Amino acid sequence: MASLDSFRTARWLRTLNLVLQAILFLTLFGGLNYLARFHPWRFDLTSQHRYSLSPETLAYLRTLPSPVRIVVTLNPNSENVEVQQAFRDVSALLREYTYATESDPNRRVTVEYLDVYQRRRDADQLGIDQPDSIVLLCGDRRRTVTLGEIYRMEKGVKQSFRGEQAFTAAILDVSNPGKKKIYFLTGHGELNPEDVDSNRGLSLLRDELRARNFDVDRLELSAGNKVPSDAALLIAVAPQGRYTPAEEEQLRQYLGPGAGRMIILLEPAQAFGLSNLLLDWGILVDDDVIYDTGADNMTEDGDLIVRIFLPHPITQTLLDRQIPLRIGQTRSIRPDPGRRVGNDLTVTTFAVTSSTAWGEVSYRFHTAPEYNAGYDIRNDKPGLEPPNHLAVGIASERVTARAGLDFSVRGGRLVVFGTGDLIANNRIVGAANLNIILSAVNWTVDRDTQFNIPVRQIERFSLSLSAGDLDRLRRSLLFLLPGGALLLGLLVYWTRRR
Repeated sequence: MASLDSFRTARWLRTLNLVLQAILFLTLFGGLNYLARFHPWRFDLTSQHRYSLSPETLAYLRTLPSPVRIVVTLNPNSENVEVQQAFRDVSALLREYTYATESDPNRRVTVEYLDVYQRRRDADQLGIDQPDSIVLLCGDRRRTVTLGEIYRMEKGVKQSFRGEQAFTAAILDVSNPGKKKIYFLTGHGELNPEDVDSNRGLSLLRDELRARNFDVDRLELSAGNKVPSDAALLIAVAPQGRYTPAEEEQLRQYLGPGAGRMIILLEPAQAFGLSNLLLDWGILVDDDVIYDTGADNMTEDGDLIVRIFLPHPITQTLLDRQIPLRIGQTRSIRPDPGRRVGNDLTVTTFAVTSSTAWGEVSYRFHTAPEYNAGYDIRNDKPGLEPPNHLAVGIASERVTARAGLDFSVRGGRLVVFGTGDLIANNRIVGAANLNIILSAVNWTVDRDTQFNIPVRQIERFSLSLSAGDLDRLRRSLLFLLPGGALLLGLLVYWTRRR
């Protein structure tokens, strides 16, 4: 017993006690980390469920055919406050995508943050030359998501965050082994996607489409070629000559029974030979050139400024951000007032001029355009919407109700613009021009389909204090808190003295 009470024994017992405490602490720490690593529990307590993916997105991620790599070029230290906020929103959301797929290497979503200026070589290898975008890669397929796609704006103010919708759609797009193929029609003097000329070339649009995982090719119907079965979309840009009746019939069969998709950009003062086809789709094309006497509606170079857009998926971003469209010479187009009324055809005007514009019919003879009532064209007839505005962009969609089914079957889609140089290389550098043609492409090929994913409203908090409130707050911080601490210290001191 004496040995148990010795100083050496007590020292060994204290040492053993400390060792056991350290072992217990390390065991507890290791066990907690094991549970956090392999059996994590996460609870999203935010009101908007900011840190949770929707059940639909999680279901898609569980069935991804191959891994997806996401490269974010947003700079958290940017001088632009909007870019800083976008980085925080995007990084928080993409963290959930990586977390949801980290257990399966074959379906993993990985995220990489890249500074295109400091890591120029890596950016060049990935084909990224612009900051402030998000690029998704899967094999040789790629898709670019811009900031305009992840926010819903109203009058220049962010109203909601649509990042999950945009990223889920982009992930499904690039992970799909097949690319949607777009054919540009040739053989009638149309603008060429392989031409780099600033006025007649479409090479910049071709590159933008390829960056969004589209396959781009050319198709010459005048050579006897048929519309390929893999054609997701046909685009005819500023034809200089007439399409033959046989070509028109082939396009009619593609759009009608084939439920095809087509975008036509017409050239003023040029016969194009597709009037009957457009009439079948409820669209009339006038032989005129639009002029506008409004000081803010036409530039000194003769370009028309279009500021009025009507609600449609093609113009949603332009409406949100209030971006005007700048185009060259354009002809007016309008819905056919005599078209058959029914549920199978929906014709929507989405871009119009101001009320001071008119369609000059005698543009070939007059050097100084002037509106002549009863001869030139103005939308002043009853029943045509919107009144007193000329349309420069119209979308037509055919939806057929099948007998015995509770839903309708979507048919063809057709978009017509009254100008051909809208997407030429010298025009498409404008944000509005690029946005409207890409939105038209997305709408025609059904990339505009909305998932059942709720948008997240952007919450704003503000604290309003009067001068008196600020003065009282200042006094409280300077005197009340230190005084409370001093009083507590005196109380403890007094208690110990007693």
